[in-house]
Amino acid sequence: MVAHGLQVAHVFCCPNRVRGALSWNCGSGGLLAFGTSCSVVLYDPQKCVVINNLNGHTARVNCLHWIRRLDCSPSSELVSGGSDNRVIYWELENNQVLKVARLQGHEGPVYALHAIYQSDPSDGVLRTLIASASSDSTVRLWSKKGPEVKHLQTLNFGDGCVLAVCLSVLPDTNVPILACGDDDCKIHLFIQQDDQFQKVLSLCGHEDWIRGVEWATFGSDLCLASCSQDCLIRVWRLYMRPTSLEDEDDSIKLKENTFTLQDGGISITAAITLETLLAGHENWVNSIHWQPPFYKDGVLQQPMKLLSASMDKTMILWSPDEESGVWLEQVRVGEVGGNTLGFYNCQFGENGTMIIAHAFHGALHLWKQSIVNPRRWVPGIVISGHFDGVQDLIWDPEGEFIITTSTDQTTRLFAPWKKKGQSQMTWHEIARPQIHGYNLKCLALIDRFLFVSGADEKVLRVFSAPRNFVENFCSISGQSLDHMLCDDDPDFPEGATVPALGLSNKAIFPGDLVPQIYEEDPLLSNPAFGYPEVIFQPAVLSEPPAEDHLLQNTLWPEVQKLYGHGYEIFCVACNNSKTLIASACKAAQKEHAAIILWSTMSWKQVQSLVFHTLTVTQMAFSPDDKFLLAVSRDRTWSLWKRQDVTSPEFDPFFSLFAFTNKITSVHSRIIWSCDWSPDSKYFFTGSRDKKVVVWGECNSNDDLVEHSIGPCSSVLDVGSSVTAVSVCPVLDLVHRYVVAVGLESGKICLYSWKKTNQEVNDWTRCIETTPSQGHALGVRKIAWKSCSGDTEEPHEVTEWLHFASCGEDHTVKIYRVSRCALTDMTHPAVPHGC
Repeated sequence: MVAHGLQVAHVFCCPNRVRGALSWNCGSGGLLAFGTSCSVVLYDPQKCVVINNLNGHTARVNCLHWIRRLDCSPSSELVSGGSDNRVIYWELENNQVLKVARLQGHEGPVYALHAIYQSDPSDGVLRTLIASASSDSTVRLWSKKGPEVKHLQTLNFGDGCVLAVCLSVLPDTNVPILACGDDDCKIHLFIQQDDQFQKVLSLCGHEDWIRGVEWATFGSDLCLASCSQDCLIRVWRLYMRPTSLEDEDDSIKLKENTFTLQDGGISITAAITLETLLAGHENWVNSIHWQPPFYKDGVLQQPMKLLSASMDKTMILWSPDEESGVWLEQVRVGEVGGNTLGFYNCQFGENGTMIIAHAFHGALHLWKQSIVNPRRWVPGIVISGHFDGVQDLIWDPEGEFIITTSTDQTTRLFAPWKKKGQSQMTWHEIARPQIHGYNLKCLALIDRFLFVSGADEKVLRVFSAPRNFVENFCSISGQSLDHMLCDDDPDFPEGATVPALGLSNKAIFPGDLVPQIYEEDPLLSNPAFGYPEVIFQPAVLSEPPAEDHLLQNTLWPEVQKLYGHGYEIFCVACNNSKTLIASACKAAQKEHAAIILWSTMSWKQVQSLVFHTLTVTQMAFSPDDKFLLAVSRDRTWSLWKRQDVTSPEFDPFFSLFAFTNKITSVHSRIIWSCDWSPDSKYFFTGSRDKKVVVWGECNSNDDLVEHSIGPCSSVLDVGSSVTAVSVCPVLDLVHRYVVAVGLESGKICLYSWKKTNQEVNDWTRCIETTPSQGHALGVRKIAWKSCSGDTEEPHEVTEWLHFASCGEDHTVKIYRVSRCALTDMTHPAVPHGC
């Protein structure tokens, strides 16, 4: 994803927490497609990189499906359905969008869909047949031939709701058949006759809602697999019955369900019987998937293997025994430990040598088949990320990792990993320092391995990295351990765990670890025997950890709680000398909108700054630490100056230096974001009123009590609500300030600004993200990487700059921008009112 000197280097995300939001393109090198918020992500599991983002839905993507080609090669077309009541047909070329067709007609969210290629009965030309199921109790059928998409028919299920659909073609015919899994515990079968689908059978047997149905062709038979909330899987076999008379022998036979159809004027009888009943799961079976056929050495391979995923946290690979034909469980994989609730989806990939599962909390689990022992499957590395809006992010001062926080109640740490034998470096989640019970809103880095976070509670929590994380971080990222751990302090925690019914991460020291002999006997690990029940177990890693390890072995110990706010914490900031923390909470009155300053040495409250009347939305210390800037929902900003006290008994305090009010404020709506220029001369504000304004200069040597600081730039109207503003720590090649502006539309625009006598031309538009590069929903935070160290590309420090962004679309992205492009690709920006 490259556009005019701007590249998306890394993306972190995970599938939406719904069934059907995952589909793996069959064939070697096929891409994994999944829905993240309201976009479709194309991911390459072999290279561990996101290839593209397809933005077209306006609400959550609930289901998608690659349309399988007849020659078993990777498909270039897929369909997706969302909560915007819409189905989108995507045609791709080189993984880029070629054509888009939007199918509208449903009156509720689309939750299931399927599509196949079929020869049109009228002229024999290949067409695409699409079935989509919605919460409006209908299944709609569509036909696409060439660029035209036509609605064929609507099947109404009354008060019922179809949860799964699958299309196929009856063996040795050109007649499509549709299977619909309903909440009445039945599978309804429809066949197309005279261009209309007619119901022919209802398959009974399941005792709860049908969660999945899928057809697969094996020779002259058509097999249908179905799964249900009754924890069972049923495999049905459909075949064409001979037109001869019924057999007269009295041998025991399986019960047949038959129906007749017309194909080319010939009457045909089809029969369907129950092939087998698979009982192995202990909870709802949410998904099933047949291994797709593939070509090997020019020969078509059709392995009869079925994959199932359940809420019992396991995924099972089933296949019939070669001698007896009895279906048996071949492989069982799944999650171990952690606060999880099982799997939503499962998929085969890479010609059956890889399988993937989608867990309840959005995480993906990948397993690869061992070359040495085909019956052994080993965990693989796969993309991960937040499953809800990402609210804040911050870079490590050395630029070696980023920490993010989200309303999915987790804080995550992402770092680079260079696989042995490969030149490409990829970024992965290597720790989940905080798993909380409240939605997390903000965080600030106090030291390299010490951060403070705020959530929808009245408490700030401070976390410190344990020894096991530091060791694994150095091993994975290739950093030296010497300058990370300067001593072998026995009091340095090894890890952390969360006690039952608790919210605080408890430090685990080497002496707290349970000896191996007691791990084997859960009775002896009971506290009554003097051995604490410890979940955390240290592990030495050389590659990014799997989801199981992230959940229970990468927590950071909580070292401090800061009490003082009356409502939910909204924003927090730390000064550059790492001695003070500023925090603010949600407020509807002036006394609650106070900013509290905390000392990082004593963890005590130092000062309360009262000025704003509504919630302070963001704060920023100036790079020289002489000022604290705050912006608020009350449409004003306040600037506080540090007053150094000569007595060592007192901490420095801040006094009000400048502010705006209803008369002097340029902004007419909420000011969402603010940032400082790297030389501390100017500060930038962005508001819901679509304006970005530069203020200053700030003369810290002036001892006046209050100052009037006005705009020193023209008002930049960016055309959409501004939700994030961040100033690059270095100037561009013509010594202008580079500003990244994040919009509520999801776009990120880069501008450069320089103070001029004629303010009309002081803003220059440099680069903006394309729809696939930007976010699908509002940008929440943008942060530039420090230029003091660049471990990834030290030889390109002067050519490339890096910044990261996060948004309500659940994604975190790291961008590379060419410094030359900031100067070469310039156009005058239009000031407000011109």
